[in-house]
Amino acid sequence: MTPGGSLTLDAMSLRLSTVILPYRRWHEGGRAAWTRAEQLGFHTAYTYDHLSWRTFRDGPWFGAVPTLTAAAASTDRLRLGTLVTSPNFRHPVTLAKELISLDDISGGRITLGIGAGGTGFDATALGQDPWTPRERADRFAEFVPLLDRLLSEDCVSYEGDFYSAHEARNIPGCVQRPRLPFAVAATGPRGLRLAARHGQAWVTTGDPKLFENGTPEQSVQAIRRQTEKLADICAEVGRDMTGLDKVLLTGFTPDRSAPLRSLDAFVDFAGRHAELGFTELVVHWPIPDSNFAADEKVFEQIAMEAPAQLR
Repeated sequence: MTPGGSLTLDAMSLRLSTVILPYRRWHEGGRAAWTRAEQLGFHTAYTYDHLSWRTFRDGPWFGAVPTLTAAAASTDRLRLGTLVTSPNFRHPVTLAKELISLDDISGGRITLGIGAGGTGFDATALGQDPWTPRERADRFAEFVPLLDRLLSEDCVSYEGDFYSAHEARNIPGCVQRPRLPFAVAATGPRGLRLAARHGQAWVTTGDPKLFENGTPEQSVQAIRRQTEKLADICAEVGRDMTGLDKVLLTGFTPDRSAPLRSLDAFVDFAGRHAELGFTELVVHWPIPDSNFAADEKVFEQIAMEAPAQLR
């Protein structure tokens, strides 16, 4: 990765990645999923960075950083990352130290997906009241630039409205230079501006307002508008948008799990979004009896055969 650059290996192809939720014990299926993701040829395997999440709250759920550390030790080529980390329970100083360590252990295979967070369980687990959207945006606007500095500079001092650092040392820094890449999740203007200024990738899940009652066609148009807003902001800040990867985390559009029902369905879905400029699609590793249930044989067929059809 170069400063302000892109992770894209081939501008003519659409990368396929997966997200593996950390709900299984490592020796009871957890490790097997990560090693199988590498065998299947996924570009990146991400995990959610939550303390707990939605319907999984009352069941097993493991930490993102230890999980990724174990995954790094169990794989050789697969890129790894969070999708996404947020300020809800993270501090830039301690997070930077963990990320530098993780980047070192993995040999430079880490991508940090990062977002403003939401109002779920993470928002109140430390005993605080949930932040308003404005408060989340304010913190995110301070969190990302400070984390950028902490991962890029040997010694950082900073005094902000929400975060401080006093001679925080991060030597030797990241294996990836000048730091590991950021994939910034955002749809609002302030978040998109952070993606344009600090991101090597931009992440969206589509328009959540359309999830329940929208149509796939409406979703594509909404995502198109998001990419157009991003293009306008990139122009404002002097960023070449072609150097910014565009990542769609699937499963949250009105299509839901339909693209994983067959290879043809997925190729059609992926092609419609590739036309919008997306460079990476992320599919959820199948989880039985959940919103992410899918036929594992079809899922593996998509992983092995779809990328060739999307070049």
